[in-house]
Amino acid sequence: MSFLPPPFDILVIVWPIAAIVLLGFWCVQWFHHNAVLADLGFCLVFGVMSLVSAIVIEGDPLRKWLLGTMGMVYAFRLAWHLLVHRIYRKNEDARYQTLRKKMSKWAQFGFFIYFQGQAVAVVIFLIPLVILMANPYPPFGIGEILGMMLWLMAIAGEALADYQLREFREIPENAGKTYRDGLWRYSRHPNYFFEMLIWCSYMVMAIGVPFGWYVLIGPVVMTGALLTVTGIPYAEAQALATRGEDYRAYQRTTSVFVPWFPKKR
Repeated sequence: MSFLPPPFDILVIVWPIAAIVLLGFWCVQWFHHNAVLADLGFCLVFGVMSLVSAIVIEGDPLRKWLLGTMGMVYAFRLAWHLLVHRIYRKNEDARYQTLRKKMSKWAQFGFFIYFQGQAVAVVIFLIPLVILMANPYPPFGIGEILGMMLWLMAIAGEALADYQLREFREIPENAGKTYRDGLWRYSRHPNYFFEMLIWCSYMVMAIGVPFGWYVLIGPVVMTGALLTVTGIPYAEAQALATRGEDYRAYQRTTSVFVPWFPKKR
């Protein structure tokens, strides 16, 4: 038995396509100075390639189309959120502004590496989908059903967290204040928590599936990135820089990641 499963063949095609598309987004970023385009590029390529994978990979048609739809819904929802609320007529996200200043004259080279890293991320995060699509067993086992239920809860939770924070920020009087209601009462980053759960849902669906252990790469890489690289560390630093003591008080009472009841001040 080969160490690499057959559906991995499609990833050899996905990588150069993603690299070319992200190169185009990087060129647009050069003129518009908004590196959030890297995240938008990832979402669009991932969504399209989820559909392409459902077409190309051999497997049960119902399972393939369901998984392809799940990938597209996840990616296009996030893409719409980024386009409308982070890119169109918006200033560059403060985290990317900070990176741009730190890299100084090397900023464009640094962002080129980052954009191409997003192309690699498309390949990495497609692995769970292609493994599940190639599952030779009849649909749907208990693992798949439970995983789909978890996915629905996670995608709804992430969308709700984004919506609640967006509504709060659109009120001018809330500028410089910290949102403490809704899901944000129980976690300082509920959107990141539900993002992690989305990838954990694929892990549940992969129980008993051939080569299913490859699916672990999704939740492991995403959780690592959120906790230590591009997610929470930058978001916390920016919040402290802009909201100061108000955010420090929020830190003292509210769980950083996993939702939990707030502490008394």
